[in-house]
Amino acid sequence: MTAIEISGLTKEYGDLTAVDDLTLTVDEGEVFGFLGPNGAGKSTTINMLLDFTRPTAGSATVLGYDAQAEADSISPRIGVLPEGFDIYPRLSGRRHVEFASKTNGTDDDPDEILERVGLSAEDVDRPAGDYSKGMRQRLATGMALVGDPDLLIMDEPSTGLDPHGIREMQDLVRSESERGTTVFFSSHILEHVEAVCDRVGVLNEGELVAIDTIEGLREEIGGGATMTVSLADPAEWARELVTSLAGVVDSTASGRTLECTITDPAAKATVVTKLTDSGATIRDLRIEEVSLESMFTALTNGEEGETELQSGTGDGAATETETGVAR
Repeated sequence: MTAIEISGLTKEYGDLTAVDDLTLTVDEGEVFGFLGPNGAGKSTTINMLLDFTRPTAGSATVLGYDAQAEADSISPRIGVLPEGFDIYPRLSGRRHVEFASKTNGTDDDPDEILERVGLSAEDVDRPAGDYSKGMRQRLATGMALVGDPDLLIMDEPSTGLDPHGIREMQDLVRSESERGTTVFFSSHILEHVEAVCDRVGVLNEGELVAIDTIEGLREEIGGGATMTVSLADPAEWARELVTSLAGVVDSTASGRTLECTITDPAAKATVVTKLTDSGATIRDLRIEEVSLESMFTALTNGEEGETELQSGTGDGAATETETGVAR
């Protein structure tokens, strides 16, 4: 069974089309990253999956249930970390989880959940108003995990986190995936997407412009990887040797350094084998894949989206924001 199935989903606000004929499928157990610049329609899509916003056209199912007609059947089986989540400053971390557990009719152990998201035994008794941004994010994630959901939906989970906090969030996503939870999250932080996702979808101006694995996107967009080989001897003869190899589209030699542009991943091993079989001594080897930033820029037709993603700013359009306590 698919965890999420979206068909022709459209949301219009007057003359503005926030989501335009979106169709995609997320498999059970998959970590799916939803990528796009500010105002692309990511949060609007999530809001329609959660029945916070009704679509203008199209349909969506979540865990086999219609997202609008059967929202009450979906709610107990999903956890949600909204982008604009709130906490109650005077309540401890434990009380937050106890509240979420009571609201959802479960008997979860708050301490076990909070330990699972990385909050210490001392932290759980402190007022949440004293928590750092990263700790608040972990607390909200813990509340979303109440009831051991089959699907975890996270809207910009790394917004405002420092690099250490982002790594912790990545670890948490991986651990939940290993437990069998399907994770669907939107993000503008490229490193987060690349580190944890099985597949990604790229949304631009409400339209899905790509959906694939990261490696699949690299192959589809082209540009190739850059392979730099340091040799013991001058590299000009080696350049002539590898230029004709399949999957090598360009090569240059400078001193003892050979640089090749690779379009077929298999060609990387072919270059090394060809050089060593011909008597070359390889002293160093470096491969630089096409960056996710470059792929994003190619998919969204410009530099604006890349700047927004690298800057770490969240979705700012009024139609792209939903606030509330997690779950």
